Amino acid sequence: MTSLAEAIAEYPGAQSYRPGDAPALNAEIIGLIRSGAKTVSCEAWSVFDDGLESLPEVGRVDIVLSWDGTAACATQTEKVEKVRFCDVTAEMVPPQGEFKDLEHWRAGYQAYMTRAGRFHQNAPMMVETFRLVRDFGDHKDV
Repeated sequence: MTSLAEAIAEYPGAQSYRPGDAPALNAEIIGLIRSGAKTVSCEAWSVFDDGLESLPEVGRVDIVLSWDGTAACATQTEKVEKVRFCDVTAEMVPPQGEFKDLEHWRAGYQAYMTRAGRFHQNAPMMVETFRLVRDFGDHKDV
């Protein structure tokens, strides 16, 4: 296992985040990132406005954390967009990996954002396109 401190030492300036709001979802998302099926992620923009997470920055490498706080992988941000929940299109869904279509995405994100008290149809969403640069699970660069 790679500690967060070790990962940040390797990628100075990296921020870290733990995807998902439960261990199973966290593991699913990390598996999709590692497999290359997930190259886009979304989050309510209000999470960043509230200072709960650092907004991704184009070019920056960030550390994706496993549920236990260890470094799972490193990703590099390629694009960040602000898109209202209601304006997310069917074309934006497949690169997220875990959804079969737009209806499935809407249901999943509505449930996720409702659990966090952040859902409304016009909620601004952060849509990040990224690439995997390191899988700490098997200690190899990709």
